[in-house]
Amino acid sequence: MERILVAVEATDPVLHSGVTALVRYRPEIEVVPATEMARAAVLLVCVDTVDTQVLTLVRRHCRSLNARVVLLVSALRDGDLLGVVECGTAAVIWRHEASSERIVEAVALVARGFGQLPPDLTGSLLGQVGQIRRQNGRDSPGVAGLANREIDILRLIAEGLDTREIAVKLAYSERTVKNALHGLMTRMHLRNRAHAVAYAVREGYLR
Repeated sequence: MERILVAVEATDPVLHSGVTALVRYRPEIEVVPATEMARAAVLLVCVDTVDTQVLTLVRRHCRSLNARVVLLVSALRDGDLLGVVECGTAAVIWRHEASSERIVEAVALVARGFGQLPPDLTGSLLGQVGQIRRQNGRDSPGVAGLANREIDILRLIAEGLDTREIAVKLAYSERTVKNALHGLMTRMHLRNRAHAVAYAVREGYLR
């Protein structure tokens, strides 16, 4: 098994040690030290809340390190989630749910190019993007760009279904679902599933 290189960045040393201890001895993961952060494929960012400094940190790592970010956070204020997604975060985990298994699951998903949000945050993201669309007068579907199959898949992602459940619901193979998502995100320059859902809502494909 090829281990996923992971770096941990936290707002305080105690939090850093705690999160590192959760994943250090997992066979799927190799934790790299801060001095070797450039090697990491995934960065675990652990914070209490999100502010401008955290968003800047995530954006910088996504661009300079080309790492995918998993955010462990205690709370998100209204409006924070959209900023977190747009600056490149691939997955969000509530800190009170951050078990070793939960973190490894998220790391494995984002390392393969996917993203993940807690179900309650998916609804929040849709609401925030929908509000922006209404404020901007974006009440009609965008110009051609998404196929009907892609829209169906994104709608089910927004409802919280995973790849297997989407495949069963639409009578596709899991590979077909994954390929459709990969093609969509590559074509539209989208970072992850959450970003794809946000794009679809903003452009009027999902209501």
